[in-house]
Amino acid sequence: MWTSFLAVLIRRIATVIVTRLEIPGLVCLVCTSTVAGETFPHSAPGRFREDRILIKPKRHANAAALAAFHREQQTELLRTLGFGQLQVLKLSKGATARAVIQKYQQSGLVEYAEPDYRVHLARTPNDPRYLDGTLWALHNTGQSGGLRGADIHAPEAWDVRTSASNLIVAVVDSGVRFTHQDLAANMWINPLDGSHGFNAFTAGSDAGDDNGHGTRIAGILGAVGNNGVGLVGVAWRVEIMACKFVDSSDGGTVSDAVACIDFARTNRAQIINASWGTYEFSLSLSNAIYDARSAHILVVAAAGNESLDNDEFPFYPASFDLDNVVSVAATTRTDELYRWSNTGATTVDLAAPGQEIYSTDYLSDDAYATDEGTSMAAAYVSGASALLRARFSSESPRQIINRLLDGVDPLPSLTDNCVSGGRLNLEKALGPPSASPAHLSASPTLNPNHFSLLLFGDSGREYILESSTNLTSWAPIFTNTTSADGTFTYDQASSWPQQFFRARSSP
Repeated sequence: MWTSFLAVLIRRIATVIVTRLEIPGLVCLVCTSTVAGETFPHSAPGRFREDRILIKPKRHANAAALAAFHREQQTELLRTLGFGQLQVLKLSKGATARAVIQKYQQSGLVEYAEPDYRVHLARTPNDPRYLDGTLWALHNTGQSGGLRGADIHAPEAWDVRTSASNLIVAVVDSGVRFTHQDLAANMWINPLDGSHGFNAFTAGSDAGDDNGHGTRIAGILGAVGNNGVGLVGVAWRVEIMACKFVDSSDGGTVSDAVACIDFARTNRAQIINASWGTYEFSLSLSNAIYDARSAHILVVAAAGNESLDNDEFPFYPASFDLDNVVSVAATTRTDELYRWSNTGATTVDLAAPGQEIYSTDYLSDDAYATDEGTSMAAAYVSGASALLRARFSSESPRQIINRLLDGVDPLPSLTDNCVSGGRLNLEKALGPPSASPAHLSASPTLNPNHFSLLLFGDSGREYILESSTNLTSWAPIFTNTTSADGTFTYDQASSWPQQFFRARSSP
């Protein structure tokens, strides 16, 4: 299975490596090296770490031979990650990543060797716009120049569901300030040691935030609701797992991201928020996301903030062609496409609010800040996905994604810019509330040959009356919508033989 999957990924990479990107202010040339009959992309200097590489040993490779090869190349095994036994190797001083990668690929001992690419957060660009912190993305009444209804329709959705209290969302990011007044009650607790996540830099459990990005993501998707302080997240109750692989300078690498994904999978996360990415194709990262797919984990990924077309310039993990990944662009408070948002008619799935977003911050337990970008948009979709998975617990990640896409509000600004052509509408995605059971009571009428049935149910809901003579075969006899007080009546002539009646809500 792995062989065929890797073959698909190799074929996909071949469509990328022949492209030269020439964009105002940005020139990237994707070069290739051919080793053992395959190709892989190398990026410009500084786009990956020169002091370490990633390898995946062949399934039946001789462990002693591989260890001997490590010694020969003067590489040090830093860690082995759970899925597929991915190895992170530290290079000797003076060695170059490209040269060592070539030696490993020619050794016959590995399935692949690749750089440890750097990733960057899909956050606001250097000229962010801040305002006063109103939560327009949840409920837009036209405040501050916005467009009424240009939001995710959260209040209407909250009539259906506010809580995903038993569902774990892993924020794979810069960590989370887990003592924040709006987050503390919603932090995941590791049953083994009482911690709240994982730190890939230390391989320990202290996943505190020294950057701010992860804390803002956490607040958008799951700040505690109805607690009288601060703000409210999309999900009022949810378990937030902090997985730290980004530092205070926005630095992070694929190997550390994979370590976080592996931790989330091992500890039963059901959703991963990935508000970051890289334009470099990494087999290690793709395999980690595929492994998450096997564990039924839904991955919400930011589309990126370079105003690029992801159909032409893939941004990973958002551009991985896997059915558990949903890629998110960003919109403004007037339902326009956020000007820095990446798009993709076939590779970006939907959009969500991403401009001037107010959320929890990392500087203190009562700190808040404004941020923007597809990072924030992804967090709204993660919170929505949590509520959907809580309500439709038997459904697969793909089914949840389909609900998200089927429920969007189509927007002219998103036509041909994403698969669904629309912005997240949580109310539509969740669907209507489940109908309350209907209750019937019978009473005589002024006509002794008639009787009246009174139905009690939800206000304004359509119900179907059915009758039977044997409690086995039922036939519909009357359909009506309840009045404001949740009732309607039905008069029927008395008949023989004896009849039984029941009511159900209309589909």
